[in-house]
Amino acid sequence: MSTAEAVDHRDLREAVREFLTARSPSSAVRAAMDSAPGYDERVWRELTADLGLAAIAVPEEFGGAGAGLPELAVVFEEMGAALLCAPFFSTVALAIPTLLASGDAAAMREYLPPLVDGSRIATVIFNGSLDPWDPDAVTLTARTDGGHSRIDGVAERVLDGDTANTVLVAANTSAGISLFAVDGTADGLDRDPLTTLDRTRKIAKLSFDGVAARLIGTDGAVAAALESAYRVAVIAVASEQLGAAQRCLDMAVGYAKERIQFGRAIGSFQAVKHRCADMLVQVEGARSAVRHAAGLSEGEDQAVAASVAKMACSEAFLQVALDNMRIHGGIGFTWEHDAHLYVRRAKATQLIFGTPDYHAQRLADLVTSSSH
Repeated sequence: MSTAEAVDHRDLREAVREFLTARSPSSAVRAAMDSAPGYDERVWRELTADLGLAAIAVPEEFGGAGAGLPELAVVFEEMGAALLCAPFFSTVALAIPTLLASGDAAAMREYLPPLVDGSRIATVIFNGSLDPWDPDAVTLTARTDGGHSRIDGVAERVLDGDTANTVLVAANTSAGISLFAVDGTADGLDRDPLTTLDRTRKIAKLSFDGVAARLIGTDGAVAAALESAYRVAVIAVASEQLGAAQRCLDMAVGYAKERIQFGRAIGSFQAVKHRCADMLVQVEGARSAVRHAAGLSEGEDQAVAASVAKMACSEAFLQVALDNMRIHGGIGFTWEHDAHLYVRRAKATQLIFGTPDYHAQRLADLVTSSSH
């Protein structure tokens, strides 16, 4: 933890960490990821209704705490460290920012309060998958029939798509890209859970066949809002990666201090010390990138910082997770040890919302365009 961290952020971090230590230990993670819903409903109610974590970045007029992205990033760091199994990311990093960015006050009054108190779960389909936001990649379509909107198409990979009560869908209309809200139990909606590398996250394939939908915001004019929501999602993923990387570093250092070989702790061997030092450098670099991105307001600077953070954290987390496994030796490669869970999460989060290569190119494009 950075010594320069603000007192209120430190208090928030300690509160979230204390809760997750008690309610999301390794045994709870393994039980949740093997369950049908993919999360513990009691823990979900506690972290939303009791702790109010879903409310942090929501304006007070909609039942929120009125804080911002820096506070939200702290929460996602701790959730990443604990590998929390819950629909928190889809609801809080995807759905809530999308609703807020839509500018639709009526929709916000209707949908935000139940998302804040945890009584409903929501997710977002940007372009039919967990790829980067791209207006040209939107494949779902919406048509108007008798004054009612209906969605058609297939979304191949949707985070928490099989459990969400509300699905926010970007779809092409005659006016352009529009945003719609769909009830998770609506007729014509087929939800097929998928088996994925990272079992701590639930992903589903959603098929829409004339599914009734409600228009959110202005028809054909939500591309900018979806871009804004996408940046929040990228920073939230990077925050999770940072927290998980820090946990892997802590695990490796702890093991290096207690594992004895040839009559001494393996942490006293130069090769292990150097590896731990390299891990520390990577984690601290990732931390700086996340803190900078989370502290910026909307605009081009935030877009640049978000790509830097996702690129840095994706690379750091995977390398640190692999090094943690190597330092643990043979036991780190077993199913019973938690090291492999972090490696799986590291690889999976590298791929969602843009790979390091994608964000390197996006960063180059953003920097080049701003220089003209």
